[in-house]
Amino acid sequence: MASAVTTRNFKGGPGRQKNAWLLHLFLLLASVLFLFPLVWLISTSLKKVDQAMQMPPTWIPKPFEWHNYKDAFLYHADKVTGDIPFLDYLRNTVVLAILTVAGAVCSNALVAYAFARLKWKGRDVAFALTVATMMVPFPVTMVPIYALYKNLGWIGTFRPLWVGFWFGGAFNIFLLRQFFRTIPFELSEAAKIDGCTEFEIFRIVILPLAKPALSVVALFTFLGTWNDFLGPLIYLVDPKTFTLGLGLQAFQNQHGGTPWNLMMAATAMVIAPVIILFFFAQKQFIQGIAVTGLKG
Repeated sequence: MASAVTTRNFKGGPGRQKNAWLLHLFLLLASVLFLFPLVWLISTSLKKVDQAMQMPPTWIPKPFEWHNYKDAFLYHADKVTGDIPFLDYLRNTVVLAILTVAGAVCSNALVAYAFARLKWKGRDVAFALTVATMMVPFPVTMVPIYALYKNLGWIGTFRPLWVGFWFGGAFNIFLLRQFFRTIPFELSEAAKIDGCTEFEIFRIVILPLAKPALSVVALFTFLGTWNDFLGPLIYLVDPKTFTLGLGLQAFQNQHGGTPWNLMMAATAMVIAPVIILFFFAQKQFIQGIAVTGLKG
């Protein structure tokens, strides 16, 4: 019997190795396809403006114009190009990211805990209605929400962009609820025997075990805030309050003909923090997705 199993594994080995080789080849080709825009962006950011518009295009800049990054970031000192302070846009975006991430992690964790660990009448119905809100597209609610914020006198401030995150979001609630349900209820019962209140159980027992899922919520929220363009476009009025997304648009609108080399340099600096963050947080991100039950 042992020899039969060995023979069967031996026969299946080359086939599995061949399939794995083909899979890795496909993934390699797909990665090259997805990296193409990024490589083109970096290449263009290091060219002269005439070389950036050259046809047929060239991949390797001759020479490398490293000063494009300095010119793109500090060009507000140039009287020709005008005043577009990227440092202010960076500060505004970082402040919004901190507020939205803090709000999303705190509010969604509390609501998800109530749906996953507490028993109360109408819980399942309330959760179903919460998840159903994900089916409502943003354009449907955009005008009523804008009218609400206008009546509150918040248009032109940062409040419409971060206050809502302190009231939970359907997707993040669903994600955290799935994770909280995987934590053994015996831990909560043991904490109750030791005299812990429900909030102490949530804070001392559940939250430390939920770090992977909370990291996913924080990362998703940060990426959404950092890359958000529509929200600031709707609610912000004063250029001094603009975010990086609006800053890039202001950069392009400031010129009769867009200097694509500087535009690509500015874009590269905007997306660099996101790439660096994902590079260092990819382990927690993948682990969080896996443990929440959202893996295919």
